Amino acid sequence: MIFYESFQKIKKTVFLWSRAIRIKFLLASVVAVTNGIAISYWKTSYVDFGYALLTFFGILCLHISVDLLNDYSDFKRGIDTNTKRTKYSGGTGVIPENLIDSRLIYCAGIIFLIMGGLTGFYFVTTKGIIILILLIFAIISIYFYSTNIVNAGLGELFVAIKGCMIVLGSYYIQSDTIELTSVYVGVIIGLLSALVLLVTSFPDYEADKKSGRRTLIIVIGKENSVKLFIIIIGLTCAMIIGGSIFKVLPIFSTISLLSIPFAIKAVHKLSRFNNSDELVSSMANSIIYSRVCGILLAISFII
Repeated sequence: MIFYESFQKIKKTVFLWSRAIRIKFLLASVVAVTNGIAISYWKTSYVDFGYALLTFFGILCLHISVDLLNDYSDFKRGIDTNTKRTKYSGGTGVIPENLIDSRLIYCAGIIFLIMGGLTGFYFVTTKGIIILILLIFAIISIYFYSTNIVNAGLGELFVAIKGCMIVLGSYYIQSDTIELTSVYVGVIIGLLSALVLLVTSFPDYEADKKSGRRTLIIVIGKENSVKLFIIIIGLTCAMIIGGSIFKVLPIFSTISLLSIPFAIKAVHKLSRFNNSDELVSSMANSIIYSRVCGILLAISFII
């Protein structure tokens, strides 16, 4: 009986923290790292699996950190208590529902930031100044993301740069070089990540505006955000086609265009952003498009 109760308590704790760190969103960083490693394999036919595993660990720690600190910041500003939470927006709800203390969430965010930073510092000692530059940018940006960066309407830009740098860093750790394809794919992955952030900010529009936050959607408006959403999708598709034609990417990279039906559905649903059900469907399809496109892109380098 005691063992069963202990097991249930541990199970509940694991579930709560899994919810707090937003496991389903961690796939974005997994896809970015995988692309960097896959490009290196395409170029050199070799992968250092020890470095690969350590890269995944460090990047995931940093990703978890920014999400936890974002949850803490949004709760403190009253955003999460003034918006309707969905599967893809409005925070995790663990703080407003008194499931995990806000101070504990903040401390966990800092601990994960330190772990990610220490992992990055190891690569600084083995790989040099390039990784140091990427690491400094990551740590500063993560800590100030939920305040200064998002408040300035630069959240999507930061996420795009972050995605690009993860691909670059993952590739550099494997190959000790920065090459055109890694930069090119980094931009594509960054745009896919920015796309998800843009659409998931729609439901929080009123709460963000009330709190004084100036997200991109507040700065340019909902209608223009829909247009930007379409432009980003078009740009990612154009880059994949153009990269394949000009041999920056392997011709097999065009298989990532199989994700387009999800993008089309996301656009169709987002155009009805005043309907909450349609908006949730748009967010779901946007995430699927982003992840499937990124995964297929990585696979194209391994074929």
